[in-house]
Amino acid sequence: MPRRAPRQDRSGEIDPAQAVEMTLRVRYAETDQMGVAHHANYFIWFEAARAAFCRARGVDYAQMERDGLILPVIEARCRFLRGAHYDEEITVRVWVVECRRSLLSMQYEVRRGEDLLAEGETLQMLVERASGKPRRFPPELAARFDADSEA
Repeated sequence: MPRRAPRQDRSGEIDPAQAVEMTLRVRYAETDQMGVAHHANYFIWFEAARAAFCRARGVDYAQMERDGLILPVIEARCRFLRGAHYDEEITVRVWVVECRRSLLSMQYEVRRGEDLLAEGETLQMLVERASGKPRRFPPELAARFDADSEA
């Protein structure tokens, strides 16, 4: 997957204009018998963070679908560093790594306070629903994902 570090301020933090955060509490149903969040849930949390990102950036995904465009995940990865446990509050941070042509790469961090629990990436492709063929991001949509877009 293409990698590009998000813009950072002088403290090394991700530029708030680039990242969107959501906070959630690990539910009992998301854990195994040891009280540790099952690995599959991280991808669900990534999807929830992507949806929050879209809402924050004014991307109406339901309207995109009505317009015949979909944005399926074609690649996903997650590196697990520490476990999240039942009833802990965690934060998922997401930002765009790259948006060009028909591809969108997003990066994620899952944190418990200052502790980094996991990091991941997804690669999505803008596709015309009817034909299943890749489509270039319209400039106005690309701009909502990434100000530096090469769409």
